Amino acid sequence: MKVIMKNLGEKYEGRENFTLRNINLEIDDQDFCVILGPSGCGKTTLLRMIAGLNSITEGDLYFDERRVNTIPPKDRDIAMVFQSYALYPHMTVYDNMAFSLVMRKERKKLIDERVKEAAKLLQIEEYLYAKPADISGGQRQRVALGRAIVRNPSVFLMDEPLSNLDAKLREHMRVELVRLHKSLGTTSIYVTHDQTEAMTMATKIILLDDGKIQQVGKPEEFYNKPENIFVARFIGSPTINIIKGKYKGGKFVSETDTIALTPSKEDAEYLKDFEGKEISIGIRPERFESGGEFGDTFEATIDVIEMLGKEKTLFATLKDGSDLVISTPGHYDYKEGETHTFGFDIKAIHYFDSETGERINR
Repeated sequence: MKVIMKNLGEKYEGRENFTLRNINLEIDDQDFCVILGPSGCGKTTLLRMIAGLNSITEGDLYFDERRVNTIPPKDRDIAMVFQSYALYPHMTVYDNMAFSLVMRKERKKLIDERVKEAAKLLQIEEYLYAKPADISGGQRQRVALGRAIVRNPSVFLMDEPLSNLDAKLREHMRVELVRLHKSLGTTSIYVTHDQTEAMTMATKIILLDDGKIQQVGKPEEFYNKPENIFVARFIGSPTINIIKGKYKGGKFVSETDTIALTPSKEDAEYLKDFEGKEISIGIRPERFESGGEFGDTFEATIDVIEMLGKEKTLFATLKDGSDLVISTPGHYDYKEGETHTFGFDIKAIHYFDSETGERINR
């Protein structure tokens, strides 16, 4: 089922400003759409508006061609998985999963089939008659998912469902959720502040900040072509390096003249209207190379080295004292306190208008 938002907005009663405004989105049938953003940006509010738990102040919300602004949650054909699991502690796993179907007065045979089918899919068959307190956090999360699955909804809504799990279990559950989504073939909308979850799970990402959409697209588009500095900084770990300067004489020159960079011919076409103006460049930590193999070079002193196995993260300082983060293969031999010459991959440079923060080289 498609979920379509047209100029959607919400303002809490008694407040002057809108929490969300001018949200225009189309989530396609069978998308795994992740709503991403920092705390307080409005992502959970948007999810609750889709669910019908928050009212819509302005605009329209459609499920396919059906306008659902005033349709109550129970009639929207959705199922929601909460961060807290929200399981009934006095009920068995089986009864928790069956509860919504019992409330709908479905036939006992149908309830039993659906619960056992979902339990098999989630690999929790052996826990069906245990209580939530007797199973692990990961198993409780699977029960919460199972309770949603048995309803056979057209849209799954998930509000940070993995945030209570430890790192290793989160990694495992990310893979399981993607497998589950593919096997069910249902539209899924998933809220998180964790960029790793978004980048590894989504077919489409919506990045929000301060109630506004910053970018919509596939995960690789966010990484390779961020539309503004906020997006560039939010996506990627270690974070992107942003360096301020000016474009003059066909070159980018940093504010303290420690870096001078000649853009590629393609980027130079985009930059020709910015001669003499302040711009910023962004470069991912892994797009540097030692030895200046890419032409333009600079010197940096290595202050701290983080060894991460297959790669090393170098926290370095330029001559002007500004910081830079560089990622290199783990077998490269660097030592703290050494000064090295590094070069740029000019095809990997992102150029931004310093005044607006918007991307220049589209």
